[in-house]
Order: sequence, then structure tokens, then C-alpha cells
Amino acid sequence: MKASDLFVQCLENEGVERIFGLPGEENADLMMSLKGSSIEFVLCRHEQTAAFMADVYGRLTGKAGVCLGTLGPGATNLVTGVADGNMDRAPMVVITGQADTQRLHKESHQAMDVVQMFRPITKWARQIIHADNIPEVVRKAFKIAEMEKPGACLIELPEDIAEMKVKSKPIAHSKLRRPTPDEKAITLALELIRSAKRPVILAGNGAVRKRASKQLVEFAHRTGIPVINTFMGKGAIPASDPHCLYTAGLQAKDLVLCEIDRADLVITVGFDIVEYHPRLWNTGHPHAILHIDFLPAEVDADYPIEGEVVGDIANALWQLNEAIGTTGPLFDIAERQPTREAMKAEFAEHQYDQAVGAIKPQKVLWDARQCLGPEDIVLSDVGAHKMWIARHYQCEEPNTCLISNGFCSMGFALPGAMAAAMVYPDRKVLAIAGDAGALMNIQDLETAVRMGLSFVLMIWEDQEYGLIKWKQQAQFGDHTDLAFNNPDWVKLAEAFGATGMHVTESGGLMDALGEAFATPGPTLLSLPIDYSENMKLTKRLGEIACPI
Repeated sequence: MKASDLFVQCLENEGVERIFGLPGEENADLMMSLKGSSIEFVLCRHEQTAAFMADVYGRLTGKAGVCLGTLGPGATNLVTGVADGNMDRAPMVVITGQADTQRLHKESHQAMDVVQMFRPITKWARQIIHADNIPEVVRKAFKIAEMEKPGACLIELPEDIAEMKVKSKPIAHSKLRRPTPDEKAITLALELIRSAKRPVILAGNGAVRKRASKQLVEFAHRTGIPVINTFMGKGAIPASDPHCLYTAGLQAKDLVLCEIDRADLVITVGFDIVEYHPRLWNTGHPHAILHIDFLPAEVDADYPIEGEVVGDIANALWQLNEAIGTTGPLFDIAERQPTREAMKAEFAEHQYDQAVGAIKPQKVLWDARQCLGPEDIVLSDVGAHKMWIARHYQCEEPNTCLISNGFCSMGFALPGAMAAAMVYPDRKVLAIAGDAGALMNIQDLETAVRMGLSFVLMIWEDQEYGLIKWKQQAQFGDHTDLAFNNPDWVKLAEAFGATGMHVTESGGLMDALGEAFATPGPTLLSLPIDYSENMKLTKRLGEIACPI
């Protein structure tokens, strides 16, 4: 058969159902092979959208999301979304075309070293240099992308290789079992826990993968240790659970950070230091750290390890749970309830707000939480709204609030919502973006309409780069020129064939959300946001004094 046919057979063998991307001349053979396959090709309007869709598809399914672009500018357009997925631990396989290998040694039209460009932002990147190697390269890419910790892999298929005749077949694969932690490491972990006076758990990205959440909840209940999650660890323990102390990650002091300040032992579970750098909560090393993760801890001066449990997180927590038993918790969770109640009061502070003209972030997120069920999905773009979502939007289930927090890229929310709507068509999906980030991939609203995807894109409008203004104002007491103009959002949505809505009254937001979610297809809901609350929050956090 033709090599491109074999390549597609290998993708089918990996269970690939969808590929997001844009074709080019150099992957024409591959596209024709896909046309006759069981795989759906989702034609996007920009490669960055395709990469972000593969990112979120991988996070939600646990299987590698696949995106495709051609050589040169098609490949460079993929870079931001691929880097985002790789740093946020999303399993992804990226496929790019390439020029005929007979002209790669010299200056040539659109030819560049794509593999070398992708190496810093992937786990593994290779060009296929012989058609008979296709089964091995594809199998290896998916294996590496999906094994812990997951990330992105690149396969480059030159056009002349794709045309060759081959006799190879796809490689069968079996389920990969993750290694269990060492017995001595578990024993040391138990000693650290039992000797602690006021421990706290910091649950990160890995705590929402591979069934770790279930064992984490059981571990919290058996020990009585509270759980604080990172931005990407939301839902690792239900927000309604008294052991949940909500989210850490704002660089300023916060109420939940008082619990870390008072802790003598911080148990990090599935935590990547890129999520919340230890210099922000462990400067001077006041805390002993017990690291529980799929891989050994990153070496960092502010992250010295007392104990390290390396292996499958769910199994590690299960072993600890079995050793601790059910005779009663080691610590009294009731002592931590004042922090939890103080945060709950802040979440609800503006629930009855009736402001007209600009809506407070707290009110928007209160209404969104009331409107969405425990399994519904929120996706946050990057901007000032991300800080409010991280602090005020809490979750009952893992992977129900997806935030770009490792690479932290604007333009993530709309493509992410499109992928989420494909994976879970029966759930409500809400993407929240600023008026800057929303326009970065707005062209793919056409893709969403064409695909018949139903979700809500909520745009917080302040007509400036609000997060940069917030940070400049907090640091310097002044800010540079960050203002811009916006289109008429309703007309823009309608121009793409979507539904457009605009709300200016706080009291009408809940009804507008209900109407938006009841409307088939994508709905763009814009609202003026009251970002005067940003500096108020900065002042509030700056005045927090943690009781000893």
C-alpha cells in the first residue's frame, strides 16, 4: 500500500477518532488517505486553534489529541498551542508535512527544520526518514505522549515518503501499567505524616489524572488533612467537601495561603512547580515537603524534599490509605473550617448585586456556578478574568475547569470549548475570555458553527489588557497605554452565523446564561466587567495577616 495509507492505518490502530488541523500541499497524500478512513478530520481556520483543540481533547479523554499542519508557516502556527499542551501535561500527537527529502539539504521553498523547532516544546520529535519505519514511529509517538507525565510528540512526514509503497503493518500494543511506589518510600511518608502537627495537602495537575482524585479524597478523609488545589488541580477534591480549602496560586497572600504558612508539612500530590512556584510559599524553607507524584521532583532551591513517593499516584495514596486504616482521622478537620467559611463568604459576597453598566467578576462567577452542574465544563482564557476564575470558581469534579496555567497562553478558551463540546456534547460548556484573548482565535467561531457545536463563549469586556494593567498598577502605581477598541460583539457573532447576546445588568445575567445555554449552536455572550475590583482585591490580600 501507499505509505500515507499505512500511516492512517497506524492512527486508527491507536484509536484516533478526530484530527484537528489545516491541510497543505505537502500532506496531500495523507489527507486523501484520511478521506477514506474512519477518522474525522476537523477542518479549522487556524493551526493554533487545531493545536488548542488537541490539547483540550487530550486533557479530557486521557488519549492523545491529534493536530495536523503543513510545513513552514503551518508548522509555526501550531507552536503556541503545542507548547501550551506540553507544559500543561496534555497528551498530544502533532503531525506536520515536509518538503521532498531531495531538497531539504539546501535553501528551498518553505523548507525549515521543523523537528528542531519543536524539540524544546515536545517530549519527542522525529521525522520519518523511511516509509517502513512508520509503524514504529507512530506507536512510539503515542506511547510517549500518553505515558506519565503526558505531553506532546511530533511526527514529520515528508511528501515523497508519503507517496512510497510499503508492506509494513501497524504495531499492536498492550496497556501500559505504571510502576508502583517503593515500599520504603511509603514507610517514610507515613512517618512524616504521623509526626506532623499541622499538615496540608497541595493537589496539582497530576491529582486530576489516572483515577488519583478518588484516592486523594479517601486519603483526606482518613487523615483529616485539608486539601488546597492549584489552578489546574481544581476538582481533585469536591468543593463541597469540608476537607477542601479551595485554590492557591495567586502570587499575593490569600486566606488559604495562611494554612500553608501555618503548616509544618506540605504534602504535594501531582504537583508541578510550574503551577505555583515554591518561592511564593516556601521561601526560607519553613515547611517539610512530602512529594507524591508520577516522576521525581524537579530540583529547586525552594523545594527541598523530606520524602519522595514516586510512581502511580492513585496506587501511592491507596497504599497510604491501607496503612492508615479506618480507625479515625489523625487530625481534626474542624480546626480548618474558619478558613473555609471565610472563603465561602467571599465567594457569595456579591451574589445579590444589582449593578447596571458593569458587572463585578464575583457576581459573574457566582451566577455561572449556580447555572452549571457538577459535570459541566468551564474553560478559562488568560487575562485578569483567569485570576478571578481561579479564586472564585470551584469544582465538584476533576477536569471541569480547564485553565492554561503552565504556558499560560491567550487564545485557549474558544478552541478548548469547541473540543469540550465534541467530547461531551450533553454537558454545558462555558468558555470565559477577555476581549483581548477572545479575538485571538475568533475566526474559528465559523468552525464551531459549521460543526454544529453548542457552547457559550462569555467575553468580559474592559477594552484594555486588564491583567497587565492590574500588575503594572500594583507594582508601579501607574500603567502604560493598554487600551483598545472592540467590535460590536453581537454583530460579530451573527456575521459568523452564531448567536450574539449582550448583558449590562447584573440582575439579568442568570436569565441570559439560561437562554444562552438553551440556544443551539455557539452563543457569544458579552458583558462589561467591573475591573475596579482588581485593585480592591490586591489591597484586600495585601492586608491579610495570618493568625498564628
